[in-house]
Amino acid sequence: MQKENWYFIDSGNCEPAINMALDEALLTWHSEGKIPPVIRFYGWNPATLSIGYFQKVEKEINLDAVKKYDLGFVRRPTGGRGVLHDKELTYSVIVSEEHEAMPQSVTEAYRVISEGIKVGFQNLGLDAYFAVPKTEEEREGLKNPRSAVCFDAPSWYELVVEGRKVAGSAQTRQKGVILQHGSILLEIEEDKLFDLFKYSSERVRERMQAAFKKKAVAINDLVEKPITIDEAKAAFQKGFEEGLNVNLIPMALTDQQWAEVEEIAKNRYRNDEWTYRR
Repeated sequence: MQKENWYFIDSGNCEPAINMALDEALLTWHSEGKIPPVIRFYGWNPATLSIGYFQKVEKEINLDAVKKYDLGFVRRPTGGRGVLHDKELTYSVIVSEEHEAMPQSVTEAYRVISEGIKVGFQNLGLDAYFAVPKTEEEREGLKNPRSAVCFDAPSWYELVVEGRKVAGSAQTRQKGVILQHGSILLEIEEDKLFDLFKYSSERVRERMQAAFKKKAVAINDLVEKPITIDEAKAAFQKGFEEGLNVNLIPMALTDQQWAEVEEIAKNRYRNDEWTYRR
């Protein structure tokens, strides 16, 4: 079967509002038929705490700690929990809901898209596989995650290595298009991460942080020789090509496209009403 051509963008490290605005713009352009499906890699400058579309800032987030660590702060258009974007490779996939390779079910589409990430981990020599919630308790945990921390909350078709979560992803569907984006951790600073959230007591925080160590792990805690960001990009770019059976063609944005992205960033993702509204 002939491979389909998808676009590929490596936008490097961008400010938080631009990162979210570019994902939104790509979704819109794809919905309008202006571009084929897209896979994008990016980083964050500064390191940033992103929160899910439905999260309540006042109730869940320690804004003093966000300020103390000089972090960016942005609300995503996707659901899910809080993510500290620091030493990681962030990816996004934009593809039509009607694409022949995309199942109608959100969880099945998540599995298909995440196949590219799974192959990326395997390209780095890590035995990644999908873990599916088995018990009723685990399934209920998906509906009502107790933690505001993304990598602490369970999800369908979780990607795990040696039994621990290695990638956190979130999805939205708008204008007939799927946007899935997520974090592939190279390193993680647990104390900093847990400082960013509110807890009912110090004991609860300690218990959650202790449990977190058993649930989540970063790539460089699993390998003998640290993986660089460039090595990760190469492995996961190839992973998406193999896992989704596509050719990735580099895309460069025009000045006009960047102007559209800037407009979205200004109107939504730099807007306090959007960021703090819940």
